[in-house]
Amino acid sequence: MNSIGWLFTFGLVASSGYVINFDNAPLGKTPLGWTIPATNHGTSPRWEIRKDPSARTQPYVFAPVGSDPHEQGFSLAILNAMSLRDGDISVRFKPVSGQDDQGGGLVFRYRDERNYYLVRADARNRQVSVYRVENGRTIPIQPRGLPASTFGVKHNILPNTWSILKISVRGSRFQVYVNHRRILQADDSASPSSGKVGLLTVNDSVTYFDDFRVYPK
Repeated sequence: MNSIGWLFTFGLVASSGYVINFDNAPLGKTPLGWTIPATNHGTSPRWEIRKDPSARTQPYVFAPVGSDPHEQGFSLAILNAMSLRDGDISVRFKPVSGQDDQGGGLVFRYRDERNYYLVRADARNRQVSVYRVENGRTIPIQPRGLPASTFGVKHNILPNTWSILKISVRGSRFQVYVNHRRILQADDSASPSSGKVGLLTVNDSVTYFDDFRVYPK
């Protein structure tokens, strides 16, 4: 089966972009075409399809499971089928639990588990922020127009509530939106090459994801 055929089969609708709603994927398993990299500490996270009555597209969501409350780092789920440099990437997310963090985010320009960008939104610390991971080192990217010591923008992310997180990437410029409202702008030209896209959670967060959209530009 070619890549476009696979995308249709597993709930991805192709027009000028792609939409994955996870509703045709096997319950209790990682969907075909997604890779779950090891964390920075070498552990192997588990992501699976779950049923959630609150899902914006019924009946399934994609989520990490079995999070260790002492786990530190990013848990990633990477879509294998496409790579992009510039585009719009969005997802509906619902923070469910977590002692240290309660949130999730988007991965873009992913080259490997030690080199990629991410945007995260957290319900516990009520902050939205962008990072570059370079050779395994996490580097915060300063939002435009804020003091040099500021590496995130405060925003009220509600736990157990669906929100939409979107990042628009054009060259070195990133714009981040929550529920269609622009929250921050940032600039970073350190890693302009194309890469894969995906989802992430932080530390012990359990977050549900639905309606993953990618529109290359």
